[in-house]
Amino acid sequence: MTPMPKSYEYHGTDDPTAAPAALGLTLLAIGGWLLTTARPWQKPGHPLTLGLGWTASGALLLCGLVLLSHCVRTVHGDSGPDTDTAAHADG
Repeated sequence: MTPMPKSYEYHGTDDPTAAPAALGLTLLAIGGWLLTTARPWQKPGHPLTLGLGWTASGALLLCGLVLLSHCVRTVHGDSGPDTDTAAHADG
């Protein structure tokens, strides 16, 4: 087990998941905002406009969620294929 580096030591290069995580959070925010503005019960609108708004917001929310989940998996990582096969062998 390696010791924790001190705060003044060099910690390596920047985090490669910072930009995708920020983009994922931005997409989630924009998708959520678009979903709340395309509410048919608040203002009557054309069904095509509402459908496009909901589709666009759903796509933004899904893309943001995929980006964030990819970043979380990258940072936390898998424990490896050994534990996965051991779990299936027991079950």
